[in-house]
Amino acid sequence: MSSKPRAGINHKEYGVTSEGINVYLDVALRHVLKKNPKEESFTIKMTGGPDGDVAGNELKILHREYGENAKVVGIADGTGCAEDPNGLNWAELLRLVLNNLPIDHFDPLKLGDGGVVHKVDTESGVKARNNMHNRVQADAFLPAGGRPNTINVQNYKQFLNLDGTPSAPLIVEGANLFVTDEARQLLFEEAGVIIVKDSSANKAGVITSSYEICAAMLLSEDEFFENKSQIVNEVLEKLHQYARLEAELLFREFENYGDLHCLDYRAHLPKTMSDLAFDHVRERVPSQYITNAISSCLASKLVYKEGTKFVETLPKEKLATVALRYLEAEHKVALLMKALEGTDMPAQEKEAIAKLLDSGGARTAIGVF
Repeated sequence: MSSKPRAGINHKEYGVTSEGINVYLDVALRHVLKKNPKEESFTIKMTGGPDGDVAGNELKILHREYGENAKVVGIADGTGCAEDPNGLNWAELLRLVLNNLPIDHFDPLKLGDGGVVHKVDTESGVKARNNMHNRVQADAFLPAGGRPNTINVQNYKQFLNLDGTPSAPLIVEGANLFVTDEARQLLFEEAGVIIVKDSSANKAGVITSSYEICAAMLLSEDEFFENKSQIVNEVLEKLHQYARLEAELLFREFENYGDLHCLDYRAHLPKTMSDLAFDHVRERVPSQYITNAISSCLASKLVYKEGTKFVETLPKEKLATVALRYLEAEHKVALLMKALEGTDMPAQEKEAIAKLLDSGGARTAIGVF
């Protein structure tokens, strides 16, 4: 559907995949490097050009969210690579994105001291492009384009410096299969590289496609088009919410256990889509699809809010009952939080109570610890 101007959500136009990737990057920077990217500078190297879907949108999001704090020290695509140890000029990068131009169009006059543009029309340029992701030093590496299995068991050591430290301690996989499973494990074991896998980092595009399917079943093309702006904004809000929930869970469990591995259908839907067509769900959406969506949302909520260990410790025969009780408790907590908004008390105290209710209210209510 994303190819249909009226009926779909164009993934490149709205940058849906990159929106999710950047949430994982943000959380990873805070947990792995202990940096607040809103307040501190950080360096990043990328594969994938400014004219690409994932890389181009990621550049726009990096600048939107962090401004000059985000220093892109290297970018490589099919045409070459550009490098600058002090960060590539943002105005020039955004010019390339806006005009859908690859990295070999980067103006060398916009480079700082030590900056360089390599093009693949020379043998040395090809070599520089091919090893940029290994050679350039950065806080984080974001593969947002490139060939599958680029980093593999035969060449993973090229990602390491001579002293065995990694050229980037953090990898957030925007591109599918850029690093093989074996290389991921070896980079982690031998150099401590923390890697957010592609299956988590770039799933926002897939989630968006699922909402497009929901829209096709629930809304007419005219209904969707007339409300498209609001629906897209709500989908983006949900993408950020889901990505942050999962990212925070992954790093929380990694730090706690050393392993980085709705709740009804109405809650699953963007608000505008639900308001327009929820009354028609039963007649327009297959029952199995509804069941799967509710099950997926409920399972995700339990895991994201309480952690995998909470779910794993529950007896299998009681899991369904606990899940339903948890859902009921969440509804009650939501009502309490709504009531709290109207109380007359200092804002700081109100916020503290709301945080306690949100973080542990449902689990406390069902008496499972």
